[in-house]
Amino acid sequence: MRLWSVAAAVLTGCSAALAGGGAGGGAGDEIGLITIKGTPTERAAPLAWLMGTSEPTLHDVTRAIGAAAEEGRGRLVVRLKDAALTTTQVEEIGAALRRAREKGTRVTVFAEGFDATALLLGASADAAIVQQGGEVSLPGLFMEEMYLADTLQWIGLKADLVQIGDYKGANEMFVNSQPSKAWDQNINGLLDRLYANLRESLKRGRRLSDERLDAAMKTAWMATADEAIAAGLIDRAVDLPALGEAVAGGGEAEWVEEPLGVEGELSLGSGNPLMAMTAMMAVLSKDPEHKATEPTIAVLHIDGAIVDGDSSEGGFLGGEGSVGSRTIRNAIEDIRGQALIKGVVVRIDSPGGSAIASEVIWQGLKRLAETKPVWVSVGSMAASGGYYIAVAGERIYVNPSSIVGSIGVVGGKISMGGLYETLKIKVVGRGRGPMAGMFDTSRPWTPDEMAVVRGKMKQTYDLFASRVAAGRKGIDLSATAEGRLFAGQDAIDRKMADAIGGLDDAVNGLAARLNLDEFDVMEFPGPKGIPQLIDEMFGVMSPAARSGGAGGELAAAARMMLGERTWRELTRSWAALMQLRSEPVVLALPRAIRVR
Repeated sequence: MRLWSVAAAVLTGCSAALAGGGAGGGAGDEIGLITIKGTPTERAAPLAWLMGTSEPTLHDVTRAIGAAAEEGRGRLVVRLKDAALTTTQVEEIGAALRRAREKGTRVTVFAEGFDATALLLGASADAAIVQQGGEVSLPGLFMEEMYLADTLQWIGLKADLVQIGDYKGANEMFVNSQPSKAWDQNINGLLDRLYANLRESLKRGRRLSDERLDAAMKTAWMATADEAIAAGLIDRAVDLPALGEAVAGGGEAEWVEEPLGVEGELSLGSGNPLMAMTAMMAVLSKDPEHKATEPTIAVLHIDGAIVDGDSSEGGFLGGEGSVGSRTIRNAIEDIRGQALIKGVVVRIDSPGGSAIASEVIWQGLKRLAETKPVWVSVGSMAASGGYYIAVAGERIYVNPSSIVGSIGVVGGKISMGGLYETLKIKVVGRGRGPMAGMFDTSRPWTPDEMAVVRGKMKQTYDLFASRVAAGRKGIDLSATAEGRLFAGQDAIDRKMADAIGGLDDAVNGLAARLNLDEFDVMEFPGPKGIPQLIDEMFGVMSPAARSGGAGGELAAAARMMLGERTWRELTRSWAALMQLRSEPVVLALPRAIRVR
């Protein structure tokens, strides 16, 4: 038996371990192996164009699954190797697995242990297999919210925050000691939908009744493999070296590695050191080419907090980057000028951010739509400014657990007079002009100043609402605006989105609309040159991080304690909130919603 593998530099050590176990089947029978390690990114690394290889993106994974089915692979194994998948990523990968099964491919999911997201993926397969001795955990969904009003008061800070939209919830962490009635209703409704999605997927995929699933969850909050099998959550437990035999039975296995991505080679000239150095400098200083050479669908990524100016990478600490309006507008003009790009899918995974930047990007997408159709695919979230941008598209796809909405505005400042007093810091402010003292850090706003801020926020909210009403014909803003959040089908039912589907569905749907039988897919913003990338990465680092000081150590420790996914959500939400330092009104959901 010949076994086919796709992993793009994440298959380390896997082939040898599996080959030792053996596998069998009929002559010419092949088993495809796709290994998912960590969290697939939304787009390729900035230097993938130079190095020739990259960690696989989410689209790489779903494309590999589709290719396995198209090439007639009778069997496909998806191995989760320390995978940290989000629910919406599981939904997109699971949809690709179901499409492969419809074409006759038998799919198996294997993992050393199964958590809720792994079980969801297993429910989209023909079989779910756990490593012998592995653990299975399905306690349900749990979320925590922190309320810091008392803490801020204790250290001498006062949050002067105002929001437009009773259900927005963006300011509650800082001004309340417990959730308001409106936010409680909003977040409980969202959690109910996410929990219902989890149950429906498990019931459908594992053929479980409500009663049996309830019993399984009581047992499997922490279950052994045998207990999980008895509960119907997985199918069997197998030692890794015997996986091939378990999937197909008998015979020897030949694992053939066929990585995803473009093979790259960096030629540094002859053995002459001077020539090698010259060649290296030439390569490192060049700008990457990013032009369509055949009919193409462009994927424009909006991932992270939305800011004015240029986008930035996450820096050496690996924090969340930002999406700059200038960078996106430049990418839009690049797309607009390429005749071979026939249509655009805007992929959004953002909690929002700058109101001005969101409007600038919206304007750019409307300009782009004059020459090419613009559709939208939502990953985990298109909230606030993210949804503002989404409504510029003609058609919006969401995953079942994608969070959309938060049509509302938050603005304000944090006054630090009490902290200054506690620390015996004397601050003397001086200003000229009627509004110069608006952002005096030592005092809260006066009632007149608060009225001015609220008036500006109301203008921004009205513009936001008008963009939504224009882009989503027939939407009832009285039932969808004021900061309300919705997931998946609930958003579709309220005309906030059009269809359930992932990025592949959006790309293929747009290609069908354009009658493209064969087409390429290009990602934007395009790859970056070395000088630009280095400048950006050092630009977002704090002085403490650059010097390896306490600030960098604290960030690294926090990331380790919170876990990769929680850290990612927290940093992007914090980045959105921090825009209040330079812009008094933002379209953001600066709450770290992390459901476990």
